[in-house]
Amino acid sequence: MQQLDWKLRKCQKAYRLCHKKVYNFPFCKTFVSVNNIMTALTRPWTKRPLPAEHRANFIHLYLDIAWYGILSGSAIAFLTIFATRQGADGFQLGLLSAAPAVVSLAVTLPAGQWLQTRSVSRAVFWTSFWHRLIYLPLIFLPLLGSATFQIWALVGLVLLMSLPGTVLAVGFNAMFASAVPPEWRSHVTGWRNALLAICYMAASLVSGLLLDRLPFPLGYQVVFGIGLVGGMMSSLHLWFVRPSQTGGYQNGKSLGDSARPGMMRSVGDGFKAGIGLRFFTRNGQRARLRSRVLSGPFGPIVGLLFLFHLAQYLAIPIFPLYWVNQLHLTDAEISLGNAVFYGTVLLGSTQLTRVTNRFQHKGVLLWGMITMSLYPALTAVTQNLTLFLITSAVGGLSWSLAGGAIANYMLERIPEGERPSHLAWYNLALNAAILLGSMIGPLFAQQVGLATALGVAAVCRFGAALAVRRWG
Repeated sequence: MQQLDWKLRKCQKAYRLCHKKVYNFPFCKTFVSVNNIMTALTRPWTKRPLPAEHRANFIHLYLDIAWYGILSGSAIAFLTIFATRQGADGFQLGLLSAAPAVVSLAVTLPAGQWLQTRSVSRAVFWTSFWHRLIYLPLIFLPLLGSATFQIWALVGLVLLMSLPGTVLAVGFNAMFASAVPPEWRSHVTGWRNALLAICYMAASLVSGLLLDRLPFPLGYQVVFGIGLVGGMMSSLHLWFVRPSQTGGYQNGKSLGDSARPGMMRSVGDGFKAGIGLRFFTRNGQRARLRSRVLSGPFGPIVGLLFLFHLAQYLAIPIFPLYWVNQLHLTDAEISLGNAVFYGTVLLGSTQLTRVTNRFQHKGVLLWGMITMSLYPALTAVTQNLTLFLITSAVGGLSWSLAGGAIANYMLERIPEGERPSHLAWYNLALNAAILLGSMIGPLFAQQVGLATALGVAAVCRFGAALAVRRWG
């Protein structure tokens, strides 16, 4: 009880600091007050004190994820919606998902080798800067040329930003493992995931309201501008992260961080699970595609997860077409669905440890995959906003299970010293599945219709879940 009282007093003190400085002083004082709150959050709730060097890193990691949530909830969340409203077809929307996968196929392994000879923290900052600077021309894109030109220019910009984005994804994964000791990862990732969800939901709702109230294309220019500011502020805080363990703390478990900067998040449940990318940066552990990995017990797992991600991405380019052209949802309604989705992801992740203790990683992954099959199925029969929000909640809950379990499900099946070669095959299978699924899904939808294509995608997801249950 005394410990709880102590926590309450700390929160009250942080609130008084924030209230006093935010409302009575200029912006520079606001930044100081935010730092005070973050410092209070990073104080240990155990008897062991937290070293000063970790406290500074934790503060900047928290502020990084808060600004990244603003970027994700604004510019990233509405890229495909903008393209759809400009008349993009399924093939063009598929390219927005496939373009980053093509770059990842070619760059992920070389990026890990390149980072082995450089300061990871500096590389993370500069790749994040160049990756997010490309949101600047997006602000002016709605004013340039015809709608067709804007769609193809958007595809080109996404392809361009994927190059530094892939290096950023690999580097950040390694930097986070070096900056946060294993005994503090659950604490840091818990706060980061919560801040990401809160800031994402707030940015998404504000962006939706702006898009509904401002004339086109000014609304999208403002939203892309918000995303640019969020991205640059996130990069600024990445500059101040100074890992104290250059080689990385090694415990062989998933980091559990939901941000995955550098990876383009698609609409719906199109999260890309960048797993174990930090292993590609470790000296003496060069990642190679060894054929013996596929002939061993890990080979069937790679094949099964390829089928799962292929089924997952069959539906991803179809979602915005169905929302905009079939349901005629406004941007505010889509933003509300995004907020519900991310809110249930947050709620589901808080119960992940308890569920994992009961069902193990494979069981949680299976339940997540099975419920993920409901998301496109429910979308196919959605006729109004209420059912759209219910479907978003189901999708968020299912991804909190599948996305939270898939990394540890794989890592516990890989020998400690052979993780780079095994994960190299998984990342190859993942990006190949994204590329094929993003291309096949829209083409199939053109032949049979959006609703039917979503139904088939749901059946494929369920079939992949049964295959993992039988052979995984």
